[in-house]
Amino acid sequence: MKMLFDFFPVLLFFIVYKMVDIYAATAVLIAASAIQTVGHRLLKGSFEKTHVITFVLVAIFGGLTLFLQNELFIKWKPTAINWLFAIIFIGSHFIGNKTIIERMMGANISLPDPVWNKLNIAWALFFIFLGAVNIYVAFEFDTDTWVNFKLFGLMGLTFAFIVAQSLYLVPYLKEANASSDD
Repeated sequence: MKMLFDFFPVLLFFIVYKMVDIYAATAVLIAASAIQTVGHRLLKGSFEKTHVITFVLVAIFGGLTLFLQNELFIKWKPTAINWLFAIIFIGSHFIGNKTIIERMMGANISLPDPVWNKLNIAWALFFIFLGAVNIYVAFEFDTDTWVNFKLFGLMGLTFAFIVAQSLYLVPYLKEANASSDD
């Protein structure tokens, strides 16, 4: 359910783009991101950091797109978000005693510190990659192709990365299960 809630602004953007245009889709994206951010606060009693970061960047880049009637700003938004997340993941190696990925997943699984560090670096590199691919598609293809890539390409790449991450973690999860069986 959480994934659907996190995904709905992008889905609405896609639908409105296909029905109207990039500017209407951008306005809907800004509104949907605001609803998502406030909705999480009302339902869970707190703001989710990723929603807040995304909403701020959507409001900035989307606002510039609407104000200047230039679609390039909204096309830069996925890159800005992904590169900001990469900076956060890299920065977490130097701030605090746990990486951001360990803070997010550490309550659910137990891994050795070197594995947490590799996983965190992998996510940072993945976010850098996503940002670069977004720029390539935004500047080398038409807007319709970019919108399709934004929905299906970025989601597909993320899903593939999560599967790869899961396969990487399997041996460590087996070790943890074997240790708990003793």
